[in-house]
Amino acid sequence: MKVAVIGGTGYGGVELIRLLAHHPYAQLTSVVSHSQSGKALAEVYPHLHGIMEQTLDAFDVQQLAQDHDLVFLAAPSGVSKDILPQLVEQGVRCIDLSGDFRLKDPRLYPEWYNHDPAQETYLQEAVYGLSEIYREDIAQAKFIANPGCYPTATLLGLIPLLKEGWIDPHTLIIDAKSGVSGAGRKQSLGTHFSETNENLKVYKLGAHQHIPEIEQILSSVGQKEVKITFSTHLVPMTRGIMCTMYTQLQEAKATQDIIDLYHSFYEGHAFVRIRPEGVWPATKEVYGSNYCDIGFANDQRTGRLIIVAVIDNVVKGAAGQAIQNMNIMNAWDETAGLNVLPVYP
Repeated sequence: MKVAVIGGTGYGGVELIRLLAHHPYAQLTSVVSHSQSGKALAEVYPHLHGIMEQTLDAFDVQQLAQDHDLVFLAAPSGVSKDILPQLVEQGVRCIDLSGDFRLKDPRLYPEWYNHDPAQETYLQEAVYGLSEIYREDIAQAKFIANPGCYPTATLLGLIPLLKEGWIDPHTLIIDAKSGVSGAGRKQSLGTHFSETNENLKVYKLGAHQHIPEIEQILSSVGQKEVKITFSTHLVPMTRGIMCTMYTQLQEAKATQDIIDLYHSFYEGHAFVRIRPEGVWPATKEVYGSNYCDIGFANDQRTGRLIIVAVIDNVVKGAAGQAIQNMNIMNAWDETAGLNVLPVYP
């Protein structure tokens, strides 16, 4: 199957290129870049020299529709809302890695994303691509709103307990930390080496654009409005996200009961790994892979449960989950093209 990537010069786009190069059923035949069309891909990313010598294409909806079965959109937020409808109207299936179609309420976009929303019909039609939770909907979808990186780790860590009713949803505190690649490739003072090296910074307290995305899904799963306390931190590493989540249990539970619940909930989902009691995951253990690893600390003294979830932000938090969704949409083996071991150390 022929696929294209729009926005191929960002970190999400180049990770799609890396993973698609090994996919058994999908062939990447076009990489589109508005800002650098006409350049050789290897000129933008020298590590691809001698491997992928193709030229970056300009956006042409008719050509994309004629030559491709599916298009990944890895463009910045605010771009996909105008491009994706053009492709869908031409019968092309799409997977959008930006946040343009994640939120159902169009009124939230000016507040949280600082741009106008997509057409409301497209917001309502978009299938949220959290692969392990919405597999059946993804299989039937025309286009996917790929989840954000922080929401992926947070939601996979919380949904089983919330769905079972074991936690009080009004007590959720999420302490999240990300590597610098989560900010994208565009240069900025906040991600300058001198600003991030040997430094730990909190940012967007109570104002991160992923807050309404997380609350939307948790409220849907819990069938009641859920509000979260969400703090984000930038740590001096390239890749990785760790979400440490604190919540009050509705009643006392043994740690093994919680672990058993997660094993049962994620049975048959190859990319979620549950740690045994007393063992907690680290970001290095999922580096470069599509895994989400989850561990628990059950504080019997306070009745509070601590959940730790880690992912690679540009794989399971972006490109890897997008490819996982493509696999589901085509009824392929869900792990196709994603059977790579974490890079360690």
